[in-house]
Amino acid sequence: MGALTRLRFSAGLFRFGINLWPPFVGAGIHVTAISPDFRTATVRLRHGLLNRNYFGTHYGGSLFSMTDPFYALLLLHNLPRGYVVWDKASSIEFKLPGRGDVFARFNLTDAQIADVITHTEAGAKYEPTWTIDIVDADQQVVATVAKTLYIRRKRGSDKLAG
Repeated sequence: MGALTRLRFSAGLFRFGINLWPPFVGAGIHVTAISPDFRTATVRLRHGLLNRNYFGTHYGGSLFSMTDPFYALLLLHNLPRGYVVWDKASSIEFKLPGRGDVFARFNLTDAQIADVITHTEAGAKYEPTWTIDIVDADQQVVATVAKTLYIRRKRGSDKLAG
């Protein structure tokens, strides 16, 4: 996903809209919850005919897609105005075959937000890597995704903060 700048809309409206986004609809990805403060999100990937691989397990690209772009969006909604947030890089490690519905639960902590602000307040870029586990209904880890973000305050954003 490209650079994100903050748009003002509710978590409910965001959830409604992203659940209509064609790449998610086609892959069977559904955002089941986003907290009103944009600190947590839960995403489900249904196991269906259109997202199975040759072996009858989840297609790896769909597992990967279900984690994009949630950390960037959650963070953007929790930073002061004047930040640019990008998904810079990602990697995935498959652990178990996914045969049923799987879930990713994103949680943005106060410590993560404070860390970002500390590293960027002088205008420097910051590229943290955060991980998210994709789990099955029994909470077994199917895959782990590492997401590297690019975060920087926009030039002149000190006048926009707040």
